[in-house]
Amino acid sequence: MAQSADEISLQVVSVVGNSSLLQPGFSLLNFDGNVFLFGQKGWPKRSCPTGVFLLDLKHNEFKMKPAFFSKDSCYLPPLRYPAVCVRRGSADSDEYQYIIHGGKTPNNDLSNKIYIMSLVSKTSKKTTFQCVEKDLGGDVPEARYGHTINVVHSRGKTVSVIFGGRSYTPLAQRTTEKWNSVVDCLPSVFLIDFEFGCCTSYMLPELQDGLSFHVSVARNDTIYILGGHSLRSNTRPPSLYKLKVDLPLGSPAVTCTILPGGVSVSSAIVTQTSDTQFVLVGGYQSDNQKRLVCNRIVLEDNNIEIVERASPDWTSDIKHSRVWFGCDMGKGSVLLGIPGANKQLISDGNYFYILKCKGAEGDKEEELTAQICSQTLTEDPGDSTPFEDSEEFCLSAETNSFDVDDTDTYNEDNEEDESETGYWITCSASCNIDINTWVPFYSTELNKPAMILCSSGASHWVHAQCMNLSENMLLHLSEANVKYFCNQHVDLYKGLQTPQKVVHLTKQPMKPLRKKTTMKLTKPVKKSFLRRLFE
Repeated sequence: MAQSADEISLQVVSVVGNSSLLQPGFSLLNFDGNVFLFGQKGWPKRSCPTGVFLLDLKHNEFKMKPAFFSKDSCYLPPLRYPAVCVRRGSADSDEYQYIIHGGKTPNNDLSNKIYIMSLVSKTSKKTTFQCVEKDLGGDVPEARYGHTINVVHSRGKTVSVIFGGRSYTPLAQRTTEKWNSVVDCLPSVFLIDFEFGCCTSYMLPELQDGLSFHVSVARNDTIYILGGHSLRSNTRPPSLYKLKVDLPLGSPAVTCTILPGGVSVSSAIVTQTSDTQFVLVGGYQSDNQKRLVCNRIVLEDNNIEIVERASPDWTSDIKHSRVWFGCDMGKGSVLLGIPGANKQLISDGNYFYILKCKGAEGDKEEELTAQICSQTLTEDPGDSTPFEDSEEFCLSAETNSFDVDDTDTYNEDNEEDESETGYWITCSASCNIDINTWVPFYSTELNKPAMILCSSGASHWVHAQCMNLSENMLLHLSEANVKYFCNQHVDLYKGLQTPQKVVHLTKQPMKPLRKKTTMKLTKPVKKSFLRRLFE
């Protein structure tokens, strides 16, 4: 039976072998119809040092194939809750890149960096990306997460716009008990010109709150900001703002208009179904209540229209689950996940669904010229969760050290078991880390001490502070392709690496052998003379 143009279908899928990598806060990148996972749980491991995976869907099963970075790429940490959007050279260009800004690292540190990812090459066995970190000047946005970034086009020019999000309390105001408490970012609008690498911030009187986990949809020179959560008032106001960016020859002009007809929702997902139509899926309408209603968003003639549309037949598991999360897959599809609790063999396993918003005409390829930016579907459970996903701080492999034929799928069973890693251990005789008196030492620490793996013998974890590692050295070891040996085993390591001194024996030169002498006698000689000669 053919589904109507307004119908939304729900399909159950499973992730083979590594569903624990897909946790709230991940992002999906769609390159030419191929969907890639970015923002895995934990630091990248040896089987996939880039932390970017191709999600290969076959027979309702996702298999993860590690992606590679080119040699001129920078290091990209696995960021969760970043702002992600597509950037094209022009509104009609076929070539595009992904912009990634901010987000949380596995150590719960926040990033203020901005990256651009481009697809270099793709074959059946290997996908290669180029990742470049952009240096910015001017009013650079502070480190944050739960915000949005969009690209607007005006008068033949292109800029990126950042708004909203959350950041940590300033260092001077932090305490040990509330080290990782977060606050709303200021309601500033940031314009980023990638051509010149400069940022400019704008304070608009219409924007009173730095909303986080809102939704933004952009078309041409206009951005619509919908919903979001305010920590200051602990509300989800039904707000709808219209930002218009004009890029004349001189300074840019940014104006904001408050529109009626907003939706009270946070952490919703937007997917584009046609050139002018989008679908708003999921989110939360209160702290403990999911929003099971879907909306159609229509952008035409510089106006926005938001109306309710038919929702899918939600399963009982989705209806009764308190938390759900997911991301836009592109081309009218959304990947949704709910916690598996004790229904699966693995404790942190999740159930996954693909929600398809396209109708009977959805199979046709459409040229999607508008830009979308929506936050991962979750009400930020990571704010109060412990440091459980800070796994391996030290990277020990480079991209080009893997054989392509062995990278069809990511085999998590081949990784070292890190489940018994404990932060409150006595790592050495001089260890002074105490759960009752410990305070952060490195900037990457929030509520647990940083640890590093010693590669000697069966391997063991030690505190970076007890090993007298500077922060620069700790960061270097996390990015370099080197092994680390703790203070106790570094001498053993040096002994293994230093060749034993070879003592060369001095030998006496051998005497040359006496040549056999042949005497030719021309005259008769007495035998007695000959006897004396050879004695």
